Amino acid sequence: MSECKVVQNGSAFSGVQGLEYFAGVSAESAGSAGICMHIVDIPAGARANAHYHADHETAIYVLDGEVEMLYGANLEKHLVVRKDEFLYIPAGMPHLPFNSTGEPARAVLARTDPNEQESVVLCPELEPKGL
Repeated sequence: MSECKVVQNGSAFSGVQGLEYFAGVSAESAGSAGICMHIVDIPAGARANAHYHADHETAIYVLDGEVEMLYGANLEKHLVVRKDEFLYIPAGMPHLPFNSTGEPARAVLARTDPNEQESVVLCPELEPKGL
């Protein structure tokens, strides 16, 4: 039987998506089998690399700031998510979050992959010019 476990705010790590994450609950930190939860900071003017998460859904809650996101098969769609809003990203959906504001953004994210980086698939062919 698994045990309940308190996980201290973890150390920062650089994800292959190009952003800094603060490790939280994961297979590595808590022995989770089906979920990970982390904090991500997106500095003013920063963006992630175009990517998707193979076979895994993502849920995000924005704690501070505002983040824009290109998404879709060719990153042809656009949305804005603001402080106190939730965002859902279906499994396999290409996306590219970016912060075009002058203020940093911070969010809590949860994914159905207990190993944060294993399901990340980079999409260099979708990288937009000039963003």
